[in-house]
Amino acid sequence: MKSKAIFVALLCVLCGVVAFGQAREGGQGRGRGRGEGRGQEPAQPPVMDKATPEIPGVVKAGTKIEIVKFGLGGTDAGMGMSDGSVLVTSRGSLIKVDPNGNTTTLVENTEQAAGLTIDPKGRVIAAQYSKKVSVLHPKGSEEVLTDSFDGKPYIRPNDLIADKKGGIYFTDCYQIGATRSPNDLPQSVYYILPNSHKVIRVASDIRRPNGITLSADDKTLYVNDWDGAYLLTYDVQPDGTLKNRKNFGKYTLKEETDHGLVSGADGLCMDSAGHTFATTPAGVQVFSAKGEHLGDIEAPYDMPPQNCGFGGPGNSYLYVTGRGVVYRIQTLTAGIKNRGK
Repeated sequence: MKSKAIFVALLCVLCGVVAFGQAREGGQGRGRGRGEGRGQEPAQPPVMDKATPEIPGVVKAGTKIEIVKFGLGGTDAGMGMSDGSVLVTSRGSLIKVDPNGNTTTLVENTEQAAGLTIDPKGRVIAAQYSKKVSVLHPKGSEEVLTDSFDGKPYIRPNDLIADKKGGIYFTDCYQIGATRSPNDLPQSVYYILPNSHKVIRVASDIRRPNGITLSADDKTLYVNDWDGAYLLTYDVQPDGTLKNRKNFGKYTLKEETDHGLVSGADGLCMDSAGHTFATTPAGVQVFSAKGEHLGDIEAPYDMPPQNCGFGGPGNSYLYVTGRGVVYRIQTLTAGIKNRGK
């Protein structure tokens, strides 16, 4: 009897330890922005009948938020393609999602790709958490474009955008809570010159640069600041360098325990009318071409969206990704032609 009692007691303790570990695992990473809790997904499927508010010139009141795909896991990017599909990164792979939600795996191992862009040659290029920026697709064109600057590895390339000349702007920033070394490169925006592997640092005055995109004419660069109050813009110079930093649009801020008031601004995309769309804990925050904050589109689940781009029929759908979900919203204006974000 004594042996049986000891066995039962040990079994109870073991079950308690397992339950505690599961509870801790399930509670990590919520609401932390891109890369924090990448594998976390909503506990329940997204709300299927959620609609948008009225945002003048962008969406009509009551426009349905359509769930395209649920359960992919760790989704990011959202690069629109000419055939109406979008490309997303999911569980370490590059996935093509057609307008009906059917998926095709294009690349199985992307070395932790996050943001995506497509260059004038039609190549899919990724910012990779493995400290690289590389061409991923099509098959046979794979190439590492850069993996260091001034002899030092990058921190964690996050998002990127290609210009019409084939140059590439990308952001490099810390994961929230990461240990920093005094030898690390500063959090910055870099530019890979067209048709080369030469890289220049073009901005290091952003607290935590994240999502990035260009105006339709390539004359203005937009950068999300996760740790700041404003969406930022720079004037692009003929050689790719940047001048005249401006506070373009003020975000809806949130309280972050370790950082005070922050935007949490993550992915960034733009339509052909000059509206910018920033994915944040408040949802997708929409700004006019003049930087006016027009409104927020809440996510159809209780976790922040991570990135966005334009695709679908007529390139007139805003696609939003994150936490294993891909959803879309029909907008009044189309995305920028041949841009995808």
